[in-house]
Amino acid sequence: MMAVRGIPTATTAAAIGSEASLSYSTGLTLADASRFLSQATMGPSMYDIDQLASKGYEKWLNEQFSMKQVLHREHVTAAMASMPLGSLGSEDQFFESFWKQTARGTDQLRQRVAFGLSQIFVVSFQDESLPSNGRSVASFYDVLGKHAFGNFRDLLQDVSTHPAMAIYLTFLRNKKESETRVPDENFARELMQLMTIGPYHLNQDGTIKQVNGKPVETYTHEDVAGLAKVFTGWSWSGPDKSDARFYGSVAHPNRDWKPLQNYPNFHSTSTKQVLGTSLPNGSAEEELDAALDRLFNHPNVGPFIGRQLIQRLVTSNPSPAYVSRVAAAFNNNGAGVRGDMKAVIRAILMDREARQVPTSQYAGRLREPVLRLSHWMRAFYASSTSGKYRMWHMDDALEGLAQTPMRAASVFNFYRPEYVPPQTDLADAGMVSPEMQITTESSVVGYLNVMQSIVQVGTGKNRDILPHYDRELELVGRPDALVERLNITMLHGQMSEALRQQLLEAINSINLLPPTANAVAADFQRKHRLYVAVFLTMASPEYLVQK
Repeated sequence: MMAVRGIPTATTAAAIGSEASLSYSTGLTLADASRFLSQATMGPSMYDIDQLASKGYEKWLNEQFSMKQVLHREHVTAAMASMPLGSLGSEDQFFESFWKQTARGTDQLRQRVAFGLSQIFVVSFQDESLPSNGRSVASFYDVLGKHAFGNFRDLLQDVSTHPAMAIYLTFLRNKKESETRVPDENFARELMQLMTIGPYHLNQDGTIKQVNGKPVETYTHEDVAGLAKVFTGWSWSGPDKSDARFYGSVAHPNRDWKPLQNYPNFHSTSTKQVLGTSLPNGSAEEELDAALDRLFNHPNVGPFIGRQLIQRLVTSNPSPAYVSRVAAAFNNNGAGVRGDMKAVIRAILMDREARQVPTSQYAGRLREPVLRLSHWMRAFYASSTSGKYRMWHMDDALEGLAQTPMRAASVFNFYRPEYVPPQTDLADAGMVSPEMQITTESSVVGYLNVMQSIVQVGTGKNRDILPHYDRELELVGRPDALVERLNITMLHGQMSEALRQQLLEAINSINLLPPTANAVAADFQRKHRLYVAVFLTMASPEYLVQK
């Protein structure tokens, strides 16, 4: 058998389809490792599972925290060399880089956290100005990846001065107030409502504080108007601060990804109220620092951001105690540092609520479409024929996956954190399921149709991205072993006996041909067995709900 880059050839117990309960010297089982990786990566392969089970959680986390970031911006910049002069890359180059790193990158924790942050700090190619600014959006995604292991305050700074965000939320070239004009308030409002403190005062456990039986708002319109003034005068970077550069008629070649700079001629000098009190007078840069410090130090940030990150990684309905523990890690990493993202991520993933397999039928989270596809790529060592991982957006609910990275429908993301599917048992139980907001009859049918094809012939433009089922094909003559391997890699050791029997019946219904049979027909039957097993596994409700 020809070795494929990235596929382990060692005959470890994990690599030949062993039991999910096999325990390593770390005390971890393959099921433990697989389940952890379903929360901490874009999807586990058997190699990843074997490695984590051998290393243990702490060593794995420390290794991931120290891995060097690979920049999406550099991929787009390299692609621009073969484009017409002045091109800044398109969304296609970002998709290429995203799926390449997803499928083959080793810094999986950074990628998973960055993907989660991209659903809080939303910038979308669906904005008409951004599809032709692929490098700018790629750079913005790099900012999320950079600060995934940094400090939340630094993340706020870089998000607030990134041109992609300034274009998307319309504060690029935002001018000071006049008799006939008020500063654009779009980013100021969303920065508070969606990216830092939320609309209502929270307890540390994420529950809403009540005064006289009513929630208390965190900010007023005066605060939005005041913060909007802070974001006046910001525009493209460059060597000078001329009006021409502010308006964009004089352009620096890297202005699409360099941090914004302030132009005093257009910055408001009036008093600016943020969260109830005025900011101290100072330069535009000093006022921005003061405003972001005030938001960063608001007690809401820990529970507000912590709860959303838990939802993106572990479960849609974390208990108040779980949120409180993560918020406490945000408030103090144990060394007196606020906003340490490593401490937050560690608190989320190592919490007992994350590590214990839940028993409630409502536990976990609906696995979102992008993560299903990325899991398939990683589980089956998908690689690109061209080497470029040529992909397009997959927004269409019937012919795609109803979700594409960095193509949310609005600043409110693909779905709201508090979305409750109406007239469901979840609604009756008072629980939320954000990902159900993009789950419709069309998207359910579309997912099944798309995956039935992808499982067999790959994905991407001209089927550029192909799986390598080498290990699984070795097991098609041993259905029990094949199903157990899928149980470990795809179901994280949680496959029910009922599903196991359904898969075995489906596999055994396809007869293998004897060695004397036509080789082409025999190969077809072997692959048919495998395709049915993989597709039915990924179509099962047990797979679709990550627990």
